[in-house]
Amino acid sequence: MQTSSSGSHRLAAAILPLVGGPANVTSVAHCMTRLRLGLADPSRADEQALRALPGVLGVVVADGTYQVVLGPGVVTRVTADFEKLITSREPATSVRTALRRVAAVFVPLIPALIGCGVLAGLNGLLLNAGLLPGLTPALAALASAFMSLIAVFVGHNTAKEFGGTPVLGGAVAAIVVYPGVAKVTAFGVALAPGQGGVLGALAAALLATRVERWCRGRVPDALDVLLTPTVTVLVTGLATLYGIMYAAGAVSTAIGAAANWLLTTTGAFAGLVLGGLFLPLVMLGLHQALIPIHTTLIEQQGYTVLLPVLAMAGAGQVGAAVAVYIRLRHSASMRTTIRSALPAGLLGVGEPLVYGVSLPLGRPFLTACVGGAAGGAFVGFFAMLGDRVGATAIGPSGWALFPLLAGNRGLGTTAAIYAGGLLTGYAVGFAATYVFGVTDRVTATAASGSPTPSRSS
Repeated sequence: MQTSSSGSHRLAAAILPLVGGPANVTSVAHCMTRLRLGLADPSRADEQALRALPGVLGVVVADGTYQVVLGPGVVTRVTADFEKLITSREPATSVRTALRRVAAVFVPLIPALIGCGVLAGLNGLLLNAGLLPGLTPALAALASAFMSLIAVFVGHNTAKEFGGTPVLGGAVAAIVVYPGVAKVTAFGVALAPGQGGVLGALAAALLATRVERWCRGRVPDALDVLLTPTVTVLVTGLATLYGIMYAAGAVSTAIGAAANWLLTTTGAFAGLVLGGLFLPLVMLGLHQALIPIHTTLIEQQGYTVLLPVLAMAGAGQVGAAVAVYIRLRHSASMRTTIRSALPAGLLGVGEPLVYGVSLPLGRPFLTACVGGAAGGAFVGFFAMLGDRVGATAIGPSGWALFPLLAGNRGLGTTAAIYAGGLLTGYAVGFAATYVFGVTDRVTATAASGSPTPSRSS
């Protein structure tokens, strides 16, 4: 029996209240025939009513999950509709929503990027010092293996985030890094394994999701398990080989060239703008657009030259917070907030200071941006002199970024420039806030204990 898209939506809508509603659903997945749900309170599910629903073939409670048997083909469409019902999303046209969903593809990869980045840095130190020659090849393998297959993880996460089957997203993304693509010629040129990188993997998995969903609505349920994956991999794979890899490779190359040109040619000015605007971008959630760019630079060059510049925004924030702490001697609650949030700020976690201190007070947020601009200009100035400072992973900033630093002049020079940028950001953020940031209005706001705005991500 073929279930229409409207029929799958009705079935998903009928199942939801019978498993306790959205608040009771903690996880959603599916296998070949079953909708697998994690329920906070399984006793709230009405098993008898579920079994009576037209389209439900059975109910199984096992392995800590509540499994609704729907059959092949049907289960995929119902799962997609069920996830839409329990997930409140902004309209698809929202820029912030699109950026947040793209960020959701890359954010789960950050722990591996950090771990491998630290190992790469340690391996570099050992190589430069000529120590433990028997261990360095192993460390190189540990540090590089993830990056060699990062496209597969991007494809998996993309399909998962955008409503496709994760393993199919990973399958088409794997084409990008498969050594055999060197035998394929596109536009008269042989392809290179890895061409297009994470951007190619992202595009391939997005296309695979569209193809898969198109097939789900047209292939008979009995043939869905056979035809849909085959058509998805075939169509998307050919499109990846004969279009996406070439185009994404050109875009990736352009991103790397643009980042290098920006800092080597207009470094001080570019650093000033990037360091000064990053806090507002974080506040608006638009910083998420930079995650694929960072990842592309790391994959392409071994490090991202943008992150150390952007990290200066946090330094300006720390300097501003210290100035507020000194100026507002009689605001016990604000000083307590700063004391508790400052250690995290030094390690690059700036949200407690932003949303607990500078943003509620108003003007200190602007003077913190001035400090970030100064630190960014400092790092950018040295980039103009040929001293590039990069980070081998994204996520950490502040003092936590030191183990992940890399550059073209050796670790000592790279770390010194980055530390100089931090100190500049601290000093200018402090001075600007101490002199211009704490007005009578700011003092009155702190004394009144105005509620802290909620974080907008």
